[in-house]
Amino acid sequence: MAKSIHVVKLGQENWAAKQAGATRCSFTGMATQKEAIQRATKIARNIGEEVVIHGTNGRIRDKNTVGKKDPFPPRG
Repeated sequence: MAKSIHVVKLGQENWAAKQAGATRCSFTGMATQKEAIQRATKIARNIGEEVVIHGTNGRIRDKNTVGKKDPFPPRG
């Protein structure tokens, strides 16, 4: 099973992304969550992983499967 890339709040002002199980962040220092999501999506698309987006409170807000076949595609 592929690991997920988590977009999380880092400190008061920055957003970062970290792969599940990794000890270091993939990248840090993004000013907005939108920028961090875009960069994490590019990384995930290249390696076929899922992007997990956390809110400012640390709870999972959304998940997005990119770069591989979605195990639960939307109907229609």
